[in-house]
Amino acid sequence: MAQSKQAAVGFRVHSGWAATVAVCLEKGAPVILGRQRVHLVETFSYEFRQPYHTAGKMLRGQALEFISRMQAEARRLAYRAIRELASRAHEQGLKLTRCGLLLASGRPLPALEKILASHALIHTADGELFREALLHASARCGLHDFRIKERELLDCAGKALHFKPAGLLRRLTELGRSLGSPWSQDEKFAALAAWLALGARKGANDFG
Repeated sequence: MAQSKQAAVGFRVHSGWAATVAVCLEKGAPVILGRQRVHLVETFSYEFRQPYHTAGKMLRGQALEFISRMQAEARRLAYRAIRELASRAHEQGLKLTRCGLLLASGRPLPALEKILASHALIHTADGELFREALLHASARCGLHDFRIKERELLDCAGKALHFKPAGLLRRLTELGRSLGSPWSQDEKFAALAAWLALGARKGANDFG
């Protein structure tokens, strides 16, 4: 399928939800297909949006069961959201083939006991649970994923897309002008991740 017929979805993750923007390319330029804020928990409360914080107040066995249950729930909701995005893209004559995910800057997480012993790691683990759910669901939907650390996003995108940082930010703002609010940094960065995903080689965090 020609690149002009492909679409990608970008994600910027928060605890319990993700800013989600779908993008395609027309004559090499990005076009926003849609945006939404996807909930990755059934009950949108602190208890479930911050699963590792909640698990930290439980006995080990209960904590393991709770984290496992929240992971399964997040994966299920992520899969449903991506399937719906793919269906809407298909209705527009496009095929959703890729996803772009913004990563945190942290290192790989240790075992649960060590996570729950560190408040900083608890914060990191909450975000990672929902990122992993989106990657799992994307793979299940057959999407090729492009991952990039958020702190490297603008620099990498500027080089790949031939923009200076200020010009790139203006371009991202213009992309959402017709959509209205919300078009915050969440949506802009999610859109940029999707834009980059469309230019990335399969299985690689580079372009061409």
